[in-house]
Amino acid sequence: MSLTTCIGREQNLFNETTGHAYRVMFNSPILLFSDFNQLLGLDSTYYRANIVDLNYEPKEGLESAIRRITAEAERLARSGTTLLILSDRAIAKTAQVIPAAMAVGSVQQMLVNKSLRCDTNIIVETASARDPHHFAVLLGFGATAIYPYLVYESISELAKRHQLTDTTALMLNFRYGIEKGLRKIMSKMGISTVGSYRCSQQFEAIGIASDVIELCFKGVISRIEGAGFTDIAQDQAILHKAAYRAHVPLPQGGLLKYVEGGEYHCFNPDVVNTLQASLIDKNFATYKKFAELVDNRPVATLRDLIGIKGVRTPIDMANVEGAAGLYQRFDSAAMSIGALSPEAHEALAIAMNRLGGRSNSGEGGEDARRFNTERNSAIKQIASARFGVTAHYLVNADVLQIKVAQGAKPGEGGQLPGHKVSVEIAGLRHARPGVTLISPPPHHDIYSIEDLAQLIFDLKQINTKALISVKLVSEPGVGTIATGVAKAYADMITISGYDGGTGASPITSVKYAGSPWELGLAEVHQSLVENGLRHKIRLQVDGGLKTGTDVIKAALLGAESFGFGTVPMIALGCKYLRICHLNNCATGVATQDKNLRDNHYHGLPERVMTYFEFVAEEVRQWMATLGVGKFEDLVGRSEWLYALEGKTAKQQGLDLSPILYQPKVPATSSRTWQETNPPADLGQLNQHLLNECKGAVDNGEGFDATYSINNTDRSVGATLSGYIASTLGVKGTKAPIKLNFNGSAGQSFGVWNSPGLELKLCGDANDYVGKGMSGGQIVIYPPIGSPFQSERSAIVGNTCLYGATGGKFFAAGQAGERFAVRNSGAIAIVEGLGDNGCEYMTSGIVVVLGKTGVNFGAGMTGGFAYVFDQFGRFHRRVNNELVDTQKLESTIHQQHLKGLIEAHVAETGSEHAKMILSDFDNWLDCFVLIKPKNIAVADLLKLEKSSPELVVKAG
Repeated sequence: MSLTTCIGREQNLFNETTGHAYRVMFNSPILLFSDFNQLLGLDSTYYRANIVDLNYEPKEGLESAIRRITAEAERLARSGTTLLILSDRAIAKTAQVIPAAMAVGSVQQMLVNKSLRCDTNIIVETASARDPHHFAVLLGFGATAIYPYLVYESISELAKRHQLTDTTALMLNFRYGIEKGLRKIMSKMGISTVGSYRCSQQFEAIGIASDVIELCFKGVISRIEGAGFTDIAQDQAILHKAAYRAHVPLPQGGLLKYVEGGEYHCFNPDVVNTLQASLIDKNFATYKKFAELVDNRPVATLRDLIGIKGVRTPIDMANVEGAAGLYQRFDSAAMSIGALSPEAHEALAIAMNRLGGRSNSGEGGEDARRFNTERNSAIKQIASARFGVTAHYLVNADVLQIKVAQGAKPGEGGQLPGHKVSVEIAGLRHARPGVTLISPPPHHDIYSIEDLAQLIFDLKQINTKALISVKLVSEPGVGTIATGVAKAYADMITISGYDGGTGASPITSVKYAGSPWELGLAEVHQSLVENGLRHKIRLQVDGGLKTGTDVIKAALLGAESFGFGTVPMIALGCKYLRICHLNNCATGVATQDKNLRDNHYHGLPERVMTYFEFVAEEVRQWMATLGVGKFEDLVGRSEWLYALEGKTAKQQGLDLSPILYQPKVPATSSRTWQETNPPADLGQLNQHLLNECKGAVDNGEGFDATYSINNTDRSVGATLSGYIASTLGVKGTKAPIKLNFNGSAGQSFGVWNSPGLELKLCGDANDYVGKGMSGGQIVIYPPIGSPFQSERSAIVGNTCLYGATGGKFFAAGQAGERFAVRNSGAIAIVEGLGDNGCEYMTSGIVVVLGKTGVNFGAGMTGGFAYVFDQFGRFHRRVNNELVDTQKLESTIHQQHLKGLIEAHVAETGSEHAKMILSDFDNWLDCFVLIKPKNIAVADLLKLEKSSPELVVKAG
């Protein structure tokens, strides 16, 4: 981070002058006391500092005060001030304080509009910044650096109380924590430097008036009107008064965890205990008390300010749709095994299957022993992580859900702390026990709507009966995204709100992340209706649903399916202690600790079933009151909702009309889901292959045939792989099914390849070759006599072997970018590859007989690779954070590599590989072994049991 000053603006920018030397460098945007003093002590000739006081007299008013300090900042900047210090330190009992974020936003906009920002730095000296989000907001709206003086003074006071002497270390620890939090926030947006994040305004305002946005946060998205300057000033005045109240300690607040008398929490002890009592006793009257606690709570969500109109004559309950029809609309939300204990995960599946609803596996894979039993999760998730996604996993699902993002952790993806990755969980995820698992960002395999459409097509080819769902975040513009998803032939869309993230969410994701589902659901429903696509999409919502009233309101806003996450956990015994990520859940629900599970887990599927029975009964009561016999008649009837007046000025200032807007239904569509959404391309070659090979699979016979292929043939082999997996299970066919192709294959050749299926292509292939392959073999080689040099020519596209869990892959040519990302067991040999190779790899073996791109091995925690570094440049291209590189000194590894190359030559006839083998002993010095730092070289082959035949051959 640097503070800059402009010296001699008329100087040519391309000439080196003394003015270019005046730079002050800091390693962090969070200043310590010494840093701040150094700034104030800089030579005023080049770095003149002036303080702009953020305190004002109450009679002046907040808006007027902001305009005044903005004008003062402009005057100072024009007069040569380089360091504008916005400070609230001069606090007084008779004064009020301008919120630092509002001051920064207004001054930043002014400096940009007046072309003064490049000459001026904004330094914020504030007592209000204390957690990473506060610092992120100040930086995002334009602050160059921040000095949180009250935090440091509080740390110093605490150190004195506890007789700690090294106060500096404590302050550095605080700064380190904030920096780590900032990096996490920035990484969610794909931003790697503070300089890029500063002034980016990567936020959404919820419930702030347009005049405040215009003055202080111009350019920030705000979907609903809300609090104005007067409301914000009143909040500040209440806080100010509390601070000066004599002999009365300031309340703790209870922002993150429930505190008696503090901030209201939707899941408070009364709510949790009343719910659990109703389920233990199977007492609907007690459940109704729980529902009253929820439905009549202080306003905590947008739906709490929305009422339901009685627009029809009530009907008798006997004329209302039965509970069995409603259960089909209820799903348990995506909570992976790993986040939850195996017992809790299976209990949810059992409960939902018995009811007729669906449980969601989450993104952690699932034990094959649960398939075809009542313990099977009907919804199976395919997230960017691709943990344990095999052909066998995919065919044992009624719904396949693509998690593009999660509402409670937008941009962050799934993550499982290392202490929750037990031996059992590591086995399901094809990873190493004790190693933290983080999802690769979705853009590794979904760069565009076309890539998403391809993944949807892949899944529809392998499991022709499943609905394909896409999980989206309730974010601004989600309606447009959902319209694209519908056009990409998804059958179902889940809108995920900020409430949730159960089982593994860190504390940093609990607050300030995500948006209310009410905003996203309404936007998506309206967009799909107006674009004539609503009848093809089953619309689901999840995030904080608790009662039948929640279900009714969500249905009226457009949802016909509902995901419940936290409440089913509470039904299993969860006490809502917010320690899921620590692996020490006191009730055994969200832990892998066997002692806690054995001694403290008492969850029963029957209690989960009782909860949904109660919700369905409450929904039926509502339907009778509203005069509706069929649930479908509720969906999308937002005109039956109205905005409540609210009890406070801020609540009354909210404008909920964008949520309650009733879209016009085109004649060609409807307001509810009517049909599935089949793609225009039905995969004719896949159907032909299935028809030809079905008999051989059924009879356990081998098969060998040759076919022509072109680049419009996509996902070739997927339907046959699905049939093999559904018929023969995870082991696949004993006699190989050999399919030979000539030509250029389209996207996803060999996707989800099953054991026993061997695909051989003479030609080339597009992106995603072998994506998710779980066995078998894929061989790609150029035609005999091809003039191209294989080690210099691409033969397959990007993102090949993404999430592969087994099998062998040989390609006599180069691969594109993101090769073998999240490889979890496949053996692969290629002759060169692009950037980000072997990223997030957890198992398997990769051999690269040529050049690689940059960032090789980033996030790699298992498996290993051999790279032919002919020109000695690989050390510049590897990411050394988690991996070591070394020469092949072990005879065992030398022979193992030779055996792999010999197998490659046997399959592809590669001239380049033959050249290496012809003088192998001399070429050995050019090979580099890449392995995870925490695994010894001697253990690599022991851990990689996926290639015993190649090891034997090499010996």
